[in-house]
Amino acid sequence: MFQKAVIKVTGGRDIQVMFNPTEYNLDTGANYSNINVPGMDGPITQYISGKQDTLVVQLMFNTYLPPRYNPDSGRLESPSEDEMEDVSSYTKKIYELTQIKGILHHPPKCTFQWGSLSFDGVVTDVRQKFTMFLDSGKPVRAVVDVTFQSVLDPIFSKKSSPWESPDRTKYKVLDESSSLWQLAYEEYGDADQWKTIARYNGIRNPLDIYPGMMVVLPPIQ
Repeated sequence: MFQKAVIKVTGGRDIQVMFNPTEYNLDTGANYSNINVPGMDGPITQYISGKQDTLVVQLMFNTYLPPRYNPDSGRLESPSEDEMEDVSSYTKKIYELTQIKGILHHPPKCTFQWGSLSFDGVVTDVRQKFTMFLDSGKPVRAVVDVTFQSVLDPIFSKKSSPWESPDRTKYKVLDESSSLWQLAYEEYGDADQWKTIARYNGIRNPLDIYPGMMVVLPPIQ
C-alpha cells in the first residue's frame, strides 16, 4: 500500500512530504581512543562512546502548474501566477524545525517516518535549493536536504549504562552565561530536564537565577 513519508513534530503539527524521497542515508559509528603503553608494540584501543546516528534525506517540493487545455478557446493556457503557491511556504516548515520553540528553549524533537523507517531526533541542518521561478520571481520548485540527528535519552541510557549516567547529587555555582536548560543538557543530555532542576531547587521561573547562585543537580531516578 502506498504510504507518504511524514515528519511527526513533538508538540506541533505533522509535516507531510510532497513527494517521497528516492533514497536516504543512515550513518552511525563509535568513538575510540588509542592509548600508548610503555613496553608494548602498539597502542591499546579503548572504546569511549557511541556516536549519534544521523539521517540525511532529500525532499522535493513543486507548486508549478503546467498549461492546461481550455475547451472554450480550444488552446492550452497557462494558469495565472496567483494560482501557483510560493513553494517556500512548504520548505519553511522544514526550516523552522531548526528554530527555538517557545518555552522549550530549543528546537522541537521530531520523527521522520516512512515505511519501516522511524528515526527519532532533531533537525540539525536544512539546505534549500530553489530551482524554478515564475516571471515575478516567485519560487515554485525546490529541493531540500534535511539532516536529522538522534538524541540520547538520558533515562534509557542510565538504565542501560548506569556507570556513564548521572547517579549522584551534584552542586553547581552559576555564572553569567548559565541557564537551567543548558545545565540540564550538560548534566543529563536533555534540555527538557531543566524542569527537574527547577522543581528540586524551588525555582518557579527559569529566568529567575543569578551569577553566584548555587543549584542542586539531582540524580535521575
